[in-house]
Amino acid sequence: MKTILVPTDFSPTAKNAGLYAIELAKQVKATKVVLYNAYQSPVVTEPTMPVVQLIDIDTLKNISETSLNTFKETLSASCPPEIQLETFSEFAILSSNINGVCERTNADIIIMGITGGSKIEEVLIGSSAISVATHTKTPVIIIPPHSTYTAIKKVVLACDFKKVQETTPVAPITKILNATNAELHVINVSNNHKEISGEMQSQKEILNKLLEGFNPQYHFIDSDDFIEAINAFADEQKADLIITIPKKHGLFDGLFRTRHTKQLAFHSHVPLMSIHEEEL
Repeated sequence: MKTILVPTDFSPTAKNAGLYAIELAKQVKATKVVLYNAYQSPVVTEPTMPVVQLIDIDTLKNISETSLNTFKETLSASCPPEIQLETFSEFAILSSNINGVCERTNADIIIMGITGGSKIEEVLIGSSAISVATHTKTPVIIIPPHSTYTAIKKVVLACDFKKVQETTPVAPITKILNATNAELHVINVSNNHKEISGEMQSQKEILNKLLEGFNPQYHFIDSDDFIEAINAFADEQKADLIITIPKKHGLFDGLFRTRHTKQLAFHSHVPLMSIHEEEL
C-alpha cells in the first residue's frame, strides 16, 4: 500500500479525514498522501433568485489550488518527511471522476469523512462519501464524525456467507490485513441462527480457505437489526475498522443504496471500509 487519496472540500470533516490518512500512512508505511479537490461552477436552481455572474474556469481553478495549498500546510505539521503530501485539483464531478483519479494517482485506498448528527443531516449531508463508496472500484474508508485515529489492530468483516468464492474481494482485504497485521473477526448477522445450515457451514469453509493465514474468528449473531448488531459487536471487540462488501443484489440494495451505510458511518465510532465484491 503506497498511495492514499483524500478527496476534500476543505471542511473540518475533511481535515479530520486528512489527519486520519496521514496516521494510517504511517502505520502501513505508505509513501504518499494525495489531497484532491474536484471543483464545479456554482449552479443556481431557484428561478426567483437574481442572476449571478458565473465564475470563470481559471478563477475556479485558482481558488481550488490556493485552498489545496492552505489545506496541505494545515496537515503538514502532522506529516513526517518520509510521507509525501501532494495536491491535485480539476474541474470535475467527484463521484463520476473518482475512478479516473485513482488510476492517475495510483491510489490504493480512498479516505473521506462524513458529516452529520441530526436526522435531517443524515438524510441531506454526507452524500459525497456515500456516492464515492458506491461508484468507485477502489476501497474507501469512511471516517465517522468526531472519530480519531487508532492503530488498526482489530478488523471486523461483515459477511452474508452467500457465494463467497465469487464475490469476496480477497486481494484488497488481504492487503489491509497484511499492511496492519490486524486480527480478523468475521461476523454474520441474522434473525435465524438457532442452527447454522449446511450451506452456511460450507461457505464458511470456503471463506476460511480464501483467508488462509489470517486465522479469522467467526461470530454468528441473532438480531433483527443489522446496524445495531454490527455496532454493538464492534464496540464490544474494540474494533478499529469495519469492512463491508456492497453487493449488486440483495445486501447491496439493503446496505449501500439506502440508509444503512449512512447509519453505520453516523452512529459508529469505528471507521467503515467499503470494498466492492469481485466482478467476474
